[in-house]
Amino acid sequence: MKKGESNKLSIALFEPRIPQNTGNIARTCAAFNIPLHIIEPFGFSLNSKLLKRAGLDYWPYMDISIHKNMQEFIKTLNNGERLLGFSKSASKPLARVDFLNKDVLIFGREDTGLPDFVRSKCNQIASIPMPGGVVENESIGVRSLNLANSVAIVAYQAILKLDGFNNS
Repeated sequence: MKKGESNKLSIALFEPRIPQNTGNIARTCAAFNIPLHIIEPFGFSLNSKLLKRAGLDYWPYMDISIHKNMQEFIKTLNNGERLLGFSKSASKPLARVDFLNKDVLIFGREDTGLPDFVRSKCNQIASIPMPGGVVENESIGVRSLNLANSVAIVAYQAILKLDGFNNS
């Protein structure tokens, strides 16, 4: 992939709540040359100092689209674009996802994840396996990964599977 050329993946954040996560995700998207879609309402202002600080001075390199709600976001999807949801409660592990160049990778709110009506729009839903995750019927273990870390893990895996780094 040539510098400046899009790998055609996109990331979407459904109603993000924490400005530092969104800023870090935007920075990751800029580094990987991936467009970012942010679906309102947010849990912060786009003028938040915490959002700006997390993105550092990379904001000019970011391709960000803001959507008023999920319905408006869905209208922007083109033919051939699949919506792949990521959730801690999905049974399909990330390693078994076959990514396509036009996939849109959607992540839910930090506090509630992807609601059922968003999940119903997804072509498939997968999770990042967590060997240290909560044990069923017990209250021990990690409940979830940080959203910004999850996006970075999934984006990197998708690009690797699409052979995106071999042409850099």
